[in-house]
Amino acid sequence: MNPAAVATTNPAGAAGTGPAPGHVTFLGAGPGDPGLLTLRAVEALARADVLIGEGHVLDVVRTHARPDVGVAQPAAQPVADGGVLDAAAEQSAAAQLVMASARTGKRVVRAVSGDPGFDSGAAAEMLACAQAGIPFEVVPGVAAAFGVPAYAGVPLSGDVRFVDSATASDRCWNEVGVSDATLVVSTTLQTVSATAAELIASGRKPDTQLTVTVAGTTTRQRTWTATLGTIAAELKASKALPTPEGPIAAIAVVGERTAQRQHLSWFETKPLFGWRVLVPRTKEQSESLSEQIRSYGAVPHEVPTIAVEPPRTPQQMERAVKGLVTGRYEWIAFTSVNAVKAVREKFEEYGLDARAFAGIKVAAVGEQTARALVDFGVKPDLVPSGEQSAAGLLEDWPPYDPVFDPIDRVFLPRADIATETLVAGLVELGWEVDDVTAYRTVRASPPPADTREAIKGGGFDAVLFTSSSTVRNLVGIAGKPHNVTVIACIGPATAKTAEEHGLRVDVMAPEPSVHALAQALADFGMARREAAVEAGDPVTRPSERRPGARRRARV
Repeated sequence: MNPAAVATTNPAGAAGTGPAPGHVTFLGAGPGDPGLLTLRAVEALARADVLIGEGHVLDVVRTHARPDVGVAQPAAQPVADGGVLDAAAEQSAAAQLVMASARTGKRVVRAVSGDPGFDSGAAAEMLACAQAGIPFEVVPGVAAAFGVPAYAGVPLSGDVRFVDSATASDRCWNEVGVSDATLVVSTTLQTVSATAAELIASGRKPDTQLTVTVAGTTTRQRTWTATLGTIAAELKASKALPTPEGPIAAIAVVGERTAQRQHLSWFETKPLFGWRVLVPRTKEQSESLSEQIRSYGAVPHEVPTIAVEPPRTPQQMERAVKGLVTGRYEWIAFTSVNAVKAVREKFEEYGLDARAFAGIKVAAVGEQTARALVDFGVKPDLVPSGEQSAAGLLEDWPPYDPVFDPIDRVFLPRADIATETLVAGLVELGWEVDDVTAYRTVRASPPPADTREAIKGGGFDAVLFTSSSTVRNLVGIAGKPHNVTVIACIGPATAKTAEEHGLRVDVMAPEPSVHALAQALADFGMARREAAVEAGDPVTRPSERRPGARRRARV
């Protein structure tokens, strides 16, 4: 979006010629981890009419804004001779974009990396708003100089000095060179060696320890530990310096406290740190699983392998829903989120809501299904206390008692391909079951080309298979995972299907639950990390090793 897309042609303040000025919120997006946004920031984003920020900042904040929010990026604009605006002119252009957006009477959020108070450009934009009479407020964020060392395991306490290498004067370097204070230097990866040399020249000893962190607080974070005298060789040996693609922001911490990193590094030592994990389920189905994967430091990538369609003959479902309303059933059992969705849609078709469940006992196969019911306004009476499966549900299901149960019938809405385990178990407990096809499952469309290439080419570090159908469908729509990809299966039946498709199973859950499966993968990742550290080898992700042959099943 350019200024013309959000600005009026009438200047603010002209009598009767335009709307009153809007409002600008200068918002700190933090150093990169979206989880570091403050509650106040989330509130401001939810109310924003226009969102302005650089691309990498928008990636952090956009999910909290309304879908229809206007978005603009302040960027360098070309000048007549084919060059670009200098820094001052570019900063002025950004301020003009912010003010032009506000002059339409809209609520503008200007998002910046870190904290607005540490951003000289944001300060200039605030001053421009003040001079133009445009009201604004500031929502602080976590500054990179504070957040990145915390994620790198380097505590900041005692005497600490903050230095921006881009603006530091000779006097500043001389002062910090003779000081014993811990230094936090905002720099770039390309200029770290020059910064270290400047500190040595200013009086710091060459054997002074330091850490250098890039992409701090994100799963791309990487930290080097060295001394002022050895950091240049360390970066060269690790081939850290990239080809010229523009400066890469880095935070360097100089001083004795960096030695504590070996004990306090908590982020980069997570068991699946930086792993790209393929989760072949829909976003709704995989939400809790993906959250668990993220807690281990991984980046989940959801790929639907099935699509849900209405039953071919809806009459059975229609009769069952009418029977539910008229008191035909004692229980209704939901074995999936899709079953909840199917019943809810049928209710809405008939103008019904959650009140229709009054007097009926409701069972949910697991926590995720239970959450879907709560969202519908229904609190389940029964959720398995142990294994979240049909077998687990049967363990807690009460037998039919003609004295206490006035009706002996259970309504079971489910998929067309569901197994008979639950039906057989309920019948054995004395219940009569109306086993109703609520929805059909069909193979999903293939994922995008880049995802298919990543699956077959080794771009993913692991894949979680939660059923035999996910194995068959993923291979069918995207091909076999590469041989370097760790294959994790929820149980023996799923593992057998994976092996039948030429895949070697590396991880199997100790019990058939998605959370146990994620934990088993994390245990595998931690054992792999510890083995590398013990052997003195660098810790790498599976995707960083790419033998040529495809994975074959064990024999």
